[in-house]
Formats: sequence, structure tokens, C-alpha cells
Amino acid sequence: MPSIATTNLYTFLAMAIVSALLICSFSIYASTVRTIPEIEQLKNILDHVAAKGNELLALVTATNSTVQTLIHLPSTINQKEYWIRARNDTSNAWVEGSLGQIGEDGTEYRVFFPRNVCASGYYIGGYGPAVIECYMNDAIPQLDLSSTGG
Repeated sequence: MPSIATTNLYTFLAMAIVSALLICSFSIYASTVRTIPEIEQLKNILDHVAAKGNELLALVTATNSTVQTLIHLPSTINQKEYWIRARNDTSNAWVEGSLGQIGEDGTEYRVFFPRNVCASGYYIGGYGPAVIECYMNDAIPQLDLSSTGG
């Protein structure tokens, strides 16, 4: 009789472990299914900002003028905060962004500019339209990203 009780106990324990694993894997899957559209929307926003920046850079380079434009972006992505930032190093310039709070090493996605540009500034979703300003700084085009704050 004691061997039947321990066998039932081991069976119950094994079923509980398998059930917990199934529940965890389904919740991870559901979380991933919700995250994919958010990531796609963030990528679309970055592509849009980079395309508008390239358009302004081409105009500024051709006319040696100063140009500023407003870009209306969503305040959140599926009720999540997001941020975008314009940066550069010695060889490349890009627009990067991520969901959540702005951070130094929290970058998830980047869209590069095709030319030598000095890029700076950031935009946090929910702080009004994004502002892109382009001008020539000596012989190097300058791209500044900011928000209107309204």
C-alpha cells in the first residue's frame, strides 16, 4: 500500500511540473506575439524619421540653407513609452530608438544615414511633435532632433 501512495505522489508532482512549464511557455509566447507589432511600429517610426532627415539633409546640402520640420509621431506604442535619438561617431550617423525609458545602452534598433552627417538630439514619445532641424556647420551638414514640448 505505501508504494501506491508514493507513486501517486510522484505522478501528481510530475504533472504539476509539466503544467507549470506549459503555463510559462504559453505566457512567453503570448508576450512575444504582443511585442512583434510594437517592434514593427518602432521600426516604422525610425524609418520615417530617417527618411525625413535624409530629405532635409539633401535640401540643405544643395541649397546651403537652414530647414526645420515638424513630424507628428504617436505619443505611445501600445501604451508603452518609446524614445528616439540621433547620434554619430567618426564614420556613421544614425537614428536609434527603443521602447521604455531612454538609456545609454538600451538601444534596440538603428537606421543609418547614407552620408557624413553630424547628428544629435533626442525625442521621447508623448512630448509633442518631433522637430528636425538641418543646417550646414562649415562643410558638414548638421541634423538636430528635438521635441516641441507641447
